Amino acid sequence: MSPSHLRRALMAGLMAAFVSVVPARAETLDKVMFGTNWVAEAEHGGFFQAVADGTYKKYGLDVTIVPGGPNENNRMLLIAGKIDFFMAANTLMSFDAVANNVPVVTIAAVFQKDPQVMLTQPDAKVAKIEDLKPLTLFVSKEGMTSYFQWLKSEYGFSEKNVRPYNFNPQPFIANPKSAMQGYVTSEPFAVEKAAGFKPNVLLLADYGFNTYSTLIESRRDVVEKKPDLVQRFVDASMVGWYNYIYRDNSAGNAMIKKLNPEMTDELLAYSVAKMKEYGIVDSGDSLKNGIGAMSDERYTSFFNKMVKAGVVKADLDFRKSYTLRFVNKGVGAELRPNKP
Repeated sequence: MSPSHLRRALMAGLMAAFVSVVPARAETLDKVMFGTNWVAEAEHGGFFQAVADGTYKKYGLDVTIVPGGPNENNRMLLIAGKIDFFMAANTLMSFDAVANNVPVVTIAAVFQKDPQVMLTQPDAKVAKIEDLKPLTLFVSKEGMTSYFQWLKSEYGFSEKNVRPYNFNPQPFIANPKSAMQGYVTSEPFAVEKAAGFKPNVLLLADYGFNTYSTLIESRRDVVEKKPDLVQRFVDASMVGWYNYIYRDNSAGNAMIKKLNPEMTDELLAYSVAKMKEYGIVDSGDSLKNGIGAMSDERYTSFFNKMVKAGVVKADLDFRKSYTLRFVNKGVGAELRPNKP
């Protein structure tokens, strides 16, 4: 071997030895704070799944989820710049932000259907939404200012039979001729446990209440200045939701139970099953465009219904409330079984 070849061989050996003992520098991850609107539960499962199974890290993100609760206001933290993304309840929150010049914008809609339901007892003989009219209706204050106004304008409901709903099912259980609001993923389960009967369920989304739900919001400045970060957060979150709904979600559920010890395996399984049964996460536009899908047509339809119901003003520039820039790309759709 010539001296030059020998030197090259020695250098190659030294470099190999150096690489073998010096660990690779860890990839720098972008830190992200995401605030939910309630305590940890299955209805937030895809986000926890993306943290727990490393999906966010694969997209270059170090995501911290900040759970909400009765005494938390994570949306204010978003507006104040303390967190980067927030989980809004529904499209009406987005419209309200525009009306009040709040600088946030919706970037994805995890739920294609709002989980809002009305429950009735098995003997109430309720087959369609109009059959609720003669019953005593337990509706929350928030419900009265939103979906109940739509029930009035769309189906002719009256407030005369409405009673306050205080998130206690006992008045409903005690009155066979009553109906109670709830989420399809939780209240039917709670009623069955407490009363021993399976309530009938009417999902308002299936009767035309076509708001999106479980939205991802960010501040306008984040969307404008960090579009790559926003895109990666949306994409990774949607992959997390595919994995949570259709695949092994044990990692996400373990994280949920750690943050919320009151959550049980039985309720988690029930909630996931109902999200799949009713197409809460994956139905309609998402079957073609991927989880998180949104459309101008859907926003326009819901806006017109809310104007008719007197919930929002007709001159509201509702298109400022959302952007389609980061959705409808089919990211993660290959994880769905039996693709349509």
